[in-house]
Amino acid sequence: MTRGGRIKDRETPERRCIVTGEVQPKAGLIRFVAGPDAEVVPDLAEKLPGRGFWVLADRQALDKAAAKGLFSRGAKARVTAPPELMAMIETGLAKRVTDTLSLARKAGLAVAGFEKVKDWLAGGRAKVLLQASDGSDRGKGKLWTPPGGRWFGCMTAAELGLSFGRDHVIHSALAPGGLTEKLIRDASRLTGLRGHDGGNAATGKE
Repeated sequence: MTRGGRIKDRETPERRCIVTGEVQPKAGLIRFVAGPDAEVVPDLAEKLPGRGFWVLADRQALDKAAAKGLFSRGAKARVTAPPELMAMIETGLAKRVTDTLSLARKAGLAVAGFEKVKDWLAGGRAKVLLQASDGSDRGKGKLWTPPGGRWFGCMTAAELGLSFGRDHVIHSALAPGGLTEKLIRDASRLTGLRGHDGGNAATGKE
């Protein structure tokens, strides 16, 4: 940390969005590379080789990058965005959240179900509350965002259910940890595409 109290870049990496021109923590952006066929490829794991270029995890920004040919500017080469690019990003992010939540469950770091989640929240064990976007607002409003934690409503009940081997899950909670930080990053990006985090349905108080 610097004398001014700012975290150094090596601790909070930043990247410039090719659409807005703003430099922001890369956790809020999506990396892309040019594939061998000169098509844009989303690199959600940030591990693909080649020159990376970054776009804010926001549907409007991504649409603009594709429509205005800004991916070519970022790649410094002629590239095209496939018609299914947005679907690829959304599906990929949703799978990453589902897979991470499944790993957290197997590690004993995640629970599902109203009563179990409520117990975790009341006991201060939860860092993140995940609630299905298609769940009842009345039911979701009976729970609350963990103090100092996060709430997400970007996943459907069926998607959350995949992580727990169920047909559907409305409420899920995660304990602090590395997996949870990974989920927060991907869920935040997915929220930018789906836009289900504008209002927090979890407003209840214990």
